[in-house]
Amino acid sequence: MEKVEIVEVSPRDGIQNEPKTLSLKDKRELIELAIRAGAKRIEVGSFVNPKRVPQMAGSEELMASLPRHDGVSYIGLTLNRRGFERALAARVHEVTFVVVASETFNQRNQGTGTFESLRVWNEIAAEAAGKMRAGVTIGAAFGCPFEGEVPLSRLLAVVEAAIDADPCEIGLADTIGVAVPRDIRERVGAVKERYPDIPIRLHLHNTRNMGYANAWAGIEAGVASLDSSLGGVGGCPFAPRATGNIATEDLVYMLERSGVETGIDLDAAIDAARWLEEKLEKQVPGQLMKAGPFPPHNEVLAGE
Repeated sequence: MEKVEIVEVSPRDGIQNEPKTLSLKDKRELIELAIRAGAKRIEVGSFVNPKRVPQMAGSEELMASLPRHDGVSYIGLTLNRRGFERALAARVHEVTFVVVASETFNQRNQGTGTFESLRVWNEIAAEAAGKMRAGVTIGAAFGCPFEGEVPLSRLLAVVEAAIDADPCEIGLADTIGVAVPRDIRERVGAVKERYPDIPIRLHLHNTRNMGYANAWAGIEAGVASLDSSLGGVGGCPFAPRATGNIATEDLVYMLERSGVETGIDLDAAIDAARWLEEKLEKQVPGQLMKAGPFPPHNEVLAGE
């Protein structure tokens, strides 16, 4: 059976754009629920300025409160050196550095140019060596809310500059959910052709209802990991109309019924998504949590 790794991002990208801010206790419970569902890599927080992303305040306190589980890796996201230093002090297992493919978006997101951010990434990667895994994710890899289309040549130039620092993985993020399967095949394929040994992680948003088709295209193109969020919650605070991630439980249903192993317990993921919906006090985008799995688990079929 084919396998793919799912990286759970609900504690970070999932809740960072929500009007309801979860308490430290609730964030910890969300992470524990993800672990009980089988998640082995979890984005637990973002080490960014809490004035810009209030929902990510207290990431150090959260990390200090989390139990360490064998085989479970906590990932911290960072945009700059200060964030990396905070993540290092908080003892995350991994750090993901984000740089945006388009100049305008990187300026708005990080206050500096794309290649200036990449110089910082190279410094951080050198410092992280021997201390923790360090990967880089390229935001707006399929399109920018401010500049529009991002040329493939631009993406590859950014990847080339990021690869110099020997990242543990390269993430390609469809930050505003504009990609279609052809884009996924083209861009993942282009990166793999040039750098066949680097694992590729795909971060998809379902803004235009293409997320699951794109996930499947990514698997066919050879991605190693897929990001997803319980309940499909999420969005970028700095990108207009960037709605939620693909839902973990919906993704697991598609993959497992297609013969792709994920290591995620579907019933536990559905329960966790329902818990998160209750805590956020709003209906979340996930569909499987409403319809239930098929064949039904622990349910009586209609007519029986």
